[in-house]
Amino acid sequence: MEDEIYHQLREFLDGLPGGMPATPTGVEIGLLERYFSPEEAALFLHLNPYPEAPGAIAERAGMDAGAAATMLESMAKQGSVFRVRFEDQVFYMAMSLLVGIYEFHVGSMDRELAQMLEEYLPYLTDYWADIKTKQLRVVPVAEAVDAMPEVATYDRAREMARGFDDIAVADCICRVEKSLLDQRCSRPLESCLVFGNAARYYIENGIGREIDIDECMRILDRAEEAAMVLCPSNAQDIANICCCCSCCCGMLNALRRVDRPADHALSSFRAAIDPELCVECGTCLERCQIDAIVERDGFMEVDEARCIGCGLCVPTCVEGAASLQAKPGIQAPPANFVEMNARILKERGLA
Repeated sequence: MEDEIYHQLREFLDGLPGGMPATPTGVEIGLLERYFSPEEAALFLHLNPYPEAPGAIAERAGMDAGAAATMLESMAKQGSVFRVRFEDQVFYMAMSLLVGIYEFHVGSMDRELAQMLEEYLPYLTDYWADIKTKQLRVVPVAEAVDAMPEVATYDRAREMARGFDDIAVADCICRVEKSLLDQRCSRPLESCLVFGNAARYYIENGIGREIDIDECMRILDRAEEAAMVLCPSNAQDIANICCCCSCCCGMLNALRRVDRPADHALSSFRAAIDPELCVECGTCLERCQIDAIVERDGFMEVDEARCIGCGLCVPTCVEGAASLQAKPGIQAPPANFVEMNARILKERGLA
């Protein structure tokens, strides 16, 4: 009976935007057993992917309102349910495994969980490959676009961040996972930026540290120096900015495995290198996280099929040979989280 509730939960999560495909090994059931008790799993099946008062959830679940509220708050504290507070009221909602439950357990991951996730996440990232609307997109580092005219706010990480009063920084879940497996790189651990309601959730749960906009800017500066790709939510009203590296990040590793990463990453730009200016110093080759720089006879060249427009090659090119170019026909990202999820569900045939 307990095993059946986790299979039901897996199917329920697969119906959310992030999906949760089954695997031949059943490792995903083991993950759910770590994240939910059988009673919590049963209650989760009655949540919606939008905030609701606990009384409404309790009614659908056939539970006492007080008991349901207590369990929902416990689940929110452990990272299995998302909590939103508005004035003196509290609301709860279901989140996808990723982005969502996976990241919310950043403070409680252990080696066993990390090993299970290492096995499962490639199935999930491969599952997303053919979905046009992604949960994350790529924006250039600041110095790569500072001199460019008419760059939209949604392509400027700093401008998006300045729109929020509530900001938190958390340890990168990918680097935490790799650390537990003795595989972590030397890039900064505390580098996941979270905004608005998500920031309040992280701060209240003790998995993120409240910061001001000045510290947020310093973290973005540090990410640029460390050759980290900026990946915000795929929306104009963002919830987070991931600072990613191909050493640890599941998304970038998935992109590296395909022949044409540019076809899968959402980005408004691509890089170019002027062969007349290039002195073949190799700095861009070292900083590129996606193997998009090709060494030619006497100069470096960008493989447009692989470039994801992160701009990491631009600010450290001392000769000014590297630059970003706007890609033609790029549409603006969804306005917000709700619109993004609606697009994903429609593309998956679930709406």
